[in-house]
Amino acid sequence: MSDLVPFAVAVPIVGSVLALLAGLVRSKSGWPVAVVASAVHVGVAAELARRALFEGTVRYVVGGFEVPYGIELVVDGLSATVLGLVAVVSLGVLAYARVAGPRSNPFYAAYLLLVAGLTGLTITGDLFNMYVFLEITGLAAYVVVASGDGGRSAVAALRYLLIGTVGASLFLLGLGYAYIATGTLNMGDLATLLAEYGHTTTLVQTAFAFVVVGLLIKIAVFPLHTWQPEAYAASPDSVSGLISALVSTVSAYALIRVVYTVFTPEFLAANPLARDLLGVAAAVSIVAGSVLAVAQTEVKRMLAYSSVAQYGLVIAGVSLVNETAMIGALVHLVGHAIMKGGLFLTAGLVATATGARTVDDYEGLAERLPAGATAFGVLALAMVGIPPAVGFVGKWYIALGAVETESWVLTAVIVGSTLLTLAYFARLVERMFFRETPVAAGDAEAARDDADVGADVTAADGGDRLPAPGTVSLGMYAVVVAAAALAVALGAAVFEYAALVEPTVTSLLS
Repeated sequence: MSDLVPFAVAVPIVGSVLALLAGLVRSKSGWPVAVVASAVHVGVAAELARRALFEGTVRYVVGGFEVPYGIELVVDGLSATVLGLVAVVSLGVLAYARVAGPRSNPFYAAYLLLVAGLTGLTITGDLFNMYVFLEITGLAAYVVVASGDGGRSAVAALRYLLIGTVGASLFLLGLGYAYIATGTLNMGDLATLLAEYGHTTTLVQTAFAFVVVGLLIKIAVFPLHTWQPEAYAASPDSVSGLISALVSTVSAYALIRVVYTVFTPEFLAANPLARDLLGVAAAVSIVAGSVLAVAQTEVKRMLAYSSVAQYGLVIAGVSLVNETAMIGALVHLVGHAIMKGGLFLTAGLVATATGARTVDDYEGLAERLPAGATAFGVLALAMVGIPPAVGFVGKWYIALGAVETESWVLTAVIVGSTLLTLAYFARLVERMFFRETPVAAGDAEAARDDADVGADVTAADGGDRLPAPGTVSLGMYAVVVAAAALAVALGAAVFEYAALVEPTVTSLLS
């Protein structure tokens, strides 16, 4: 047992309260408070990850009440990976948000509360506690999405709230059925008692269905994705980067944890229809998300629909019940968070510097903003799956797992996903690097260069007020360049990571 585990949740909660209180003394003082809290959070996450990956699973019983009656916090190789991702990404987005905004203390309080919810969702070993953190995450996400100045962000947050509430309610209903069957909520205890009750009983099957569908709504798998495109597109650029990288990612982690730790692979073996339906949902999400992405003219909406397709790949890895595919799903979760978060932040940087927010606006971008175009191009190609980027390695592992299980239809869809992803990213890359800047765009940019640099301009997407066009902070550049570099570098680190996380994956599948 480690007394360090609860600090992973406590640090961002304390930071959230301090950011709110600091606003009573001095407005716009939330950013430094958030940075300090996030930096400490990264340190805690790094130490817990080191212990989990090199020394074994770390556990903490809250309040000293032993399981199955008390709440347990657990950090193993899987949760350590997601915990580290949450900590690092949330700190990186803060560097971007210093100039990009929003800048109010209530925003940073909600930001840190969202980080706390994601952290708790990652390390909890109790199913009801998972629901509590799922709700904390949802409520904080609704607030940060609505933090833009325009009405579009408020409407997007309302839609997110309504649909998210349905997902959380279904999760709670499934949790209730599981409790009726077993009388416990501890995940490890649930696994044993559900097996004793019978995996093929109607009550257990119903619990599985409600919990999984609730989480699929939170992940935004087609056709349960309808909250996501507008939430991503209408929120301020910093928020788009954060929630696209983390919110659905941690929900996907929760799905993996519930399916493999609570219901276990034995449930899928006893109910092959459940496994088949997960595979069908994955395939449909990959294809439909890609087709819808191609049809978009607004860059952020295109990226949002791309996420629908990419999470389909993760669900495909989950449905295969195979060690290779599971490692691929974990790698793709991390890789997608870095790549997609980086793409949203780069899109925000481009919009701040040039005002470009549609696909056609990106014509000649390499001439107008070379660093932004290069970062976007690298991240886009990594998302397509060009070696040696992490996007390629994750897809390779999942596809290899599909071959090992002889799931040929899913194998074809996974391999074809590369072409589908290329279909919507190629048109942006072609416009950025192989077309000249339109005359109208050049004239407009010249006019913006002559404008007062202190003027505030409202974002075209109805989001937060952006800095004057043409003024982009060093922090914004540093974050998008770091994301592009990580997207390539992490591909080489996957094999070592796979060796570290293999004991956790083996235990999940056993």
